[in-house]
Amino acid sequence: MDDRKNLLRRIPAVDRVLNEPALSRLSASCPRILLLESAQETVAELRREILEAPQSSPDLSPAAVAQRAARRAERKLSPSLQPVINATGTLLHTNLGRAPLSESALLAMQEVARGYSNLEFDLDSGERGHRYAHVEELLCRLAGAEAATVVNNNAGAVLLALTALAKGKEAIVSRGELVEIGGAFRVPDVMAAGGVTLREVGTTNKTHLKDYREAIGDATALFLKVHTSNYRIVGFTASVSAQDLVALARERSLLVMEDLGSGMLLDLSPYGIPREPTVREAVGAGIDIVTFSGDKLLGGPQAGVILGRREAVEKIRRHPMARAMRIDKLTLAALEATLRHYLDPQEALREIPVLRMLAASAEEIRRRCTRLKRRLSALAEHAAVEIVAEPSQVGGGALPTTELPGFALAVTPRKLSAQALADRLRHGRPPVVGRIQEERLLLNLRTVAREEENELLRALDTVLRNTDDQPVGTLNRFQHG
Repeated sequence: MDDRKNLLRRIPAVDRVLNEPALSRLSASCPRILLLESAQETVAELRREILEAPQSSPDLSPAAVAQRAARRAERKLSPSLQPVINATGTLLHTNLGRAPLSESALLAMQEVARGYSNLEFDLDSGERGHRYAHVEELLCRLAGAEAATVVNNNAGAVLLALTALAKGKEAIVSRGELVEIGGAFRVPDVMAAGGVTLREVGTTNKTHLKDYREAIGDATALFLKVHTSNYRIVGFTASVSAQDLVALARERSLLVMEDLGSGMLLDLSPYGIPREPTVREAVGAGIDIVTFSGDKLLGGPQAGVILGRREAVEKIRRHPMARAMRIDKLTLAALEATLRHYLDPQEALREIPVLRMLAASAEEIRRRCTRLKRRLSALAEHAAVEIVAEPSQVGGGALPTTELPGFALAVTPRKLSAQALADRLRHGRPPVVGRIQEERLLLNLRTVAREEENELLRALDTVLRNTDDQPVGTLNRFQHG
């Protein structure tokens, strides 16, 4: 008890901490209120540590406390939302922002953001236009659709389409397609929110055309197909093709809507990706309304694309809820630039980061690992670095059973635990996120852009050489490849 009292007495006063160089040098760039808060919070934190962990012996010198407060102040000044180096190997990592944008998309956003734009202004007529004209023609050309519109995400697209087309009526869905995706997005819940009555047909693993036919009633408005993009049912299964469902719908004057989820515009099977239905194929099968995400396999910004037959799209576009879900000028700019890449499939594969990652060969990734391991040889006394076989996941609810073969750097620190290394890398600038396996930190290069390699190496150098968490002068060590 006496030891704790002595430690508590040794904690420097807040005023003393504020006058230390570590904090006073920040006064020109940091508001005094943030410096004061940081000093107060640091002093309070030290008190808690001493009271709750009697064996702790923190450095209570004014200089050390001020340095700790300075780090806190710098964190307060830093943006909460910041770039991260994704070394997890998961391409569409929902927690890390899903698809990175192409350089053209970034430039388009910057150009539109710096001033005014013709967002809802027709430059030819000088009259008011509508914002979706900037992407509708592109979407229709790429998908073979009659009309298209866009909302803020695919969950919104599904909700809006169901509400506009089937509110107060029934939608028939196969039990095997009643999916739940991230964030507790459940198809039955979305239908209920849109005022649509769910009519389940078939079983979890088998649904036949006769199940749909027998379920049709006076209240039926549409058939809803949901692409099971985040899971697969394998084994004794059966499902109804889009063509057969469309034929039945036409016979009974009903609509067919399909939520494609990821929404692929290109067939990527030549690159070892399992065959998935493309948006054009869904439209070509006669589906009336197709919805999909913009920030998954499309490789663009977060958005929910709705396209298909003109009459149905117009009904959706006129619904009052559409305004509440509309996208802004920056999303439109990024989406238009992303779609333009697809006019030339080879350009799309070259320029859209997600497609580049998908198409990268295992051998290409192994060569990158070999090059980076060689550059990390200077850190041999601080960590062992190996190249290990490590598959990647597509993520984001896309291609759930697909593993992309590849390699990763496995870093085993000599003076830190793998967890401590991962924690410190996450708190760097920029943060680096990897994956721990068997006391090694795996850094999968499939999801690390080439232009991020130097930053990744500098982050490792700083953390591994600086196990006491003090700044070191190694920022230029890995400037060149």
